[in-house]
Amino acid sequence: MTDQTAAGLLKFRPVKPGSRVALVAPASAFDRAEFEAGVAELTRLGLEPVWDETVFERQALSAGRPQVRAEALMRAFDSMGADAVIAVRGGYGSVEVLPLLDVDRIRKSRTAFVGYSDVTSLHSFLGSTVKLASVHGAMVDGRLAKGPSAYDPGSFLKCLSEEPLRELPPDGLEMLAPGAASGPLFGGNLTQILASLATPFEFRPPFGHILFLEEVNERPYRLHRMLTQLRLAGRLQRAAGVVFGQLPGCDEPGGRVTARDVIAEVMDGFQGPVLLGFPSGHTTTPLISLPFGVEARVIAGPHPGQSRLSLDEAAACP
Repeated sequence: MTDQTAAGLLKFRPVKPGSRVALVAPASAFDRAEFEAGVAELTRLGLEPVWDETVFERQALSAGRPQVRAEALMRAFDSMGADAVIAVRGGYGSVEVLPLLDVDRIRKSRTAFVGYSDVTSLHSFLGSTVKLASVHGAMVDGRLAKGPSAYDPGSFLKCLSEEPLRELPPDGLEMLAPGAASGPLFGGNLTQILASLATPFEFRPPFGHILFLEEVNERPYRLHRMLTQLRLAGRLQRAAGVVFGQLPGCDEPGGRVTARDVIAEVMDGFQGPVLLGFPSGHTTTPLISLPFGVEARVIAGPHPGQSRLSLDEAAACP
């Protein structure tokens, strides 16, 4: 078994029953009760959560000073005996730690990183700068803390294993452009992807990738503006296929203008399949975790039940 994905990203070490998982707060502060409930859920899954006390530090906008958060992340990657690093929550602030992280130490550790939303900044950094696969998956606050009603335990654990997720045909997928495409999966939160552009840590997926985009509580005109920027920056043209999340809170009240409307408009003429409604990131249904950097296939069919996303490669190896 190779230690690299087909796209050339290093695979992380697998998480197994009894594995340590380090909990970190790279972005906003969190509720202590949510933290404790998430710890209990990870323990129920057969994992051993570990953390240090800096995770409870606070600043006005974030969970402590950038230096404190960066040092905690580095300890989690290579000094705590952990097989995975799981973000407690998103919010705001992950981008501040990027210049303070040690690329070589993270790559040498081959430790899985899990999270979504604001920590898209870290996924982009890991995929484009470190060249390490990662998991767009359930965090502690709001997901693990609420149990299986808020996240899918099967995909969470399988993403961290040596076994590919394979075919994922969740209900509610809508075809916006037909076709089929394959390539490595990259993406995350649209706002954070755009915020990375023209920085040393910008989102740089390879040509021919499958692009996953998700958002929450952004009005249709803002989605239109962001997708237009992504297109003008040449990022949409790099993708062989695009999969959008559920986009909760992104329609105008009363449905006068919807997220679907603006996506259909901006993506008109895109030469590849486009799907809408995949339940990862911000969702109204249990969150399905997705590995980034692994080979994926998108099928967008005209009839219900024909559209699906398949992850054909594992992100972990011994």
